[in-house]
Amino acid sequence: MTRGVEDECQRTDIARTLWASDGAVIAYRLWQPGAPRQVLALLHGLASNMSRWSEFVNRTILRDSWDLLRLDLRGHGLSLYRGRVGMDEWAADLAAILDLEGYPRALVAGHCLGANIAVEFAARYPGKVSGLVLIEPMPREALTGRMRQMARLRPLFVPAMWLIRALNALGIHRRRLAPLNLEELDRETRAALSAGASDALLEQYVSPWLDLRTTPSATYLQALIAVSGRLPDLSAITTPVLALLSTRSTFSDPVLTVELLARFSDCQVVKLDAQHWIPTEQPDAMRRAIEDWCMGLRSRRSA
Repeated sequence: MTRGVEDECQRTDIARTLWASDGAVIAYRLWQPGAPRQVLALLHGLASNMSRWSEFVNRTILRDSWDLLRLDLRGHGLSLYRGRVGMDEWAADLAAILDLEGYPRALVAGHCLGANIAVEFAARYPGKVSGLVLIEPMPREALTGRMRQMARLRPLFVPAMWLIRALNALGIHRRRLAPLNLEELDRETRAALSAGASDALLEQYVSPWLDLRTTPSATYLQALIAVSGRLPDLSAITTPVLALLSTRSTFSDPVLTVELLARFSDCQVVKLDAQHWIPTEQPDAMRRAIEDWCMGLRSRRSA
């Protein structure tokens, strides 16, 4: 595997590219103002991209003492790929990037699908994980509402996905996808909510029709299959965990989610007033919770 550097080396937030051995091209950015240090890897959710974390990287105090890595998951954003994507590929891509950048271990954070990928990564590569930050993880057993319906339709997604991938292999696919800047969308959404707009405005974040404007169809179906699958055995994961949960989640049962997270050997749960989109609805509270936990984790290890 090889790496490409798009920005000049003098810049601290560098756009880089991983060329995987199977031909996939994975785009990522690395905030690294000095010599390599402990790294926080940031994973976005379904039909999203690395701009989900732009606001966090720009504002967090962790940028003074941590390297910050964010990537477009295979099939999303600039990591456009129309082949097979799923937990195997996403976990392997993250491991390859960490190896390429010389990080033996990482603290891995993720939102929604990204949180599930973080758990999978910890199960598959326990030696590469120093901690997990799970923002609205999606355990299959706790899914409710629309997500529970999606999980029930999971068997139907598989043949549809194979059909679309076969068409893609023949060169039949959309030539252009709409760009998605979540930092800008979040800012506009918060301004509208502050001005009195209904919370229903957040429905745009879960509209499949809007998602499909920015995400390849096969990738979208494969991501739905992945996020509605079962997580690995949580009791086997011994790394420290911070879980940030929405008190008004419309996707998963908060009480049942807490019960399931108790299977981790070391898990702190923080509840925030949100529907599901904690990075959008509660960015400052999310940032402070992550900062406090990361700093506390470092203190625990140095004691």
